[in-house]
Amino acid sequence: MRKISLLMVGALMGAGAAVVATQSPLFTTSSAVAASAETYRQLNLFGDVFEKIRGDYVDVPDEAKLVESAINGMLASLDPHSSYMDAKSYRDMQVQTRGEFGGLGIEVTMEDGLVKVVSPIDDTPAARAGILANDLITHIDGEQVQGLTLNQAVDKMRGPVNTTVKLTIRRKGQNEPVEVTLTRDTIRIRAVRSRVEDDVGYIRVTQFNEQTFDNLKSAIEKIAAEVPADKLKGYVLDLRNNPGGLLDQAILVSDAFLDRGEIVSTRGRNADETQRFNAKPGDLTKGKPLVVLINGGSASASEIVAGALQDHKRATVIGTRSFGKGSVQTIIPLGSNGALRLTTARYYTPSGRSIQAKGIEPDREVLPDVPEELKGKDETKGEAGLRGHLKNGEEEASGSSAYVPTDPEKDTQLKAALELLRGGARKDAATSAEKPAVPN
Repeated sequence: MRKISLLMVGALMGAGAAVVATQSPLFTTSSAVAASAETYRQLNLFGDVFEKIRGDYVDVPDEAKLVESAINGMLASLDPHSSYMDAKSYRDMQVQTRGEFGGLGIEVTMEDGLVKVVSPIDDTPAARAGILANDLITHIDGEQVQGLTLNQAVDKMRGPVNTTVKLTIRRKGQNEPVEVTLTRDTIRIRAVRSRVEDDVGYIRVTQFNEQTFDNLKSAIEKIAAEVPADKLKGYVLDLRNNPGGLLDQAILVSDAFLDRGEIVSTRGRNADETQRFNAKPGDLTKGKPLVVLINGGSASASEIVAGALQDHKRATVIGTRSFGKGSVQTIIPLGSNGALRLTTARYYTPSGRSIQAKGIEPDREVLPDVPEELKGKDETKGEAGLRGHLKNGEEEASGSSAYVPTDPEKDTQLKAALELLRGGARKDAATSAEKPAVPN
């Protein structure tokens, strides 16, 4: 899921020299020497083209921009999630992971040269303006998006708080484009929202930033204080349309409901790069029944949580198939030149299932009740639908519905979760034969 917040620029720059400077062993095989020679021949070709552009292009080119574009092209050829961030973009990303930044509040990707909305963030200008998942942004302040990189488009949508930006949107099922004017705002992401549904604690995690686990812990404590333990039927953990975020927060959130066992493993190119993350004793909910809600907009960190709790039979997963972003991006600082976001590993659930381009299948599929005017517009393609995505090596699966009604009374997935908890979710999770058991 190449998801980039509107308020975060994922640009790339100046890492090339650092990468080229990485040393290989002095003594290599003849095939390795040949490969190295071919690589340097290609680099010489790049230098020749660069010099021709500098000397002969009709206008004087911006040389730094040429290099940045070359790096962006190199990274874009790898997968949809590797990218370069210049110094400003890197600072913006660091601000975002802290849970507060400025902009419109929308998660986007690039599709066929246009900016595609993955999901608006709750309680932001984008959400209030009625922007929907799968909307295609064709123009920004009247300027055509076609021809811009995703980072350039994102940068144009950013700006000072209280200034406006006009987006032209192409929406599936509508012949005429929609124009929406939004006022930029400071986006304070409430990573966790909670409430009591009579005898059930409802917790919605909207993303995994530095505030998530602390917010989750507070939510559980608040619910436990409101509802006596003998009356509390259990918890609903809502991860629908959660685009993911920080790996350490996904591990902490999973650990909040587990006493022991593996949560997730990451596997890189080499076997010695495999890392395993395990739960520590202490279930914050004291073993209360748990239902996890997912859909086509649940990606990355939210899939780690859903997969861990599903594999350990700790929760019943309800909803539709998740997005399928099962790759790890490592942020590599490049000094004053920003940082490199590089895909370095894949995620695996405790039972060894790969999330990549497959997602998490719910234990119980419950489709949302989609309004007539939105039918056919509510589905995401998922990771498997992204051009250049990492292959799984197994059968891949496309996305699913990402629609969540704003009115809980019309939320069929939430209703199914509440009914299950009130009718014995613990038994349902324990007896499910659809997923392999994992030793604790």
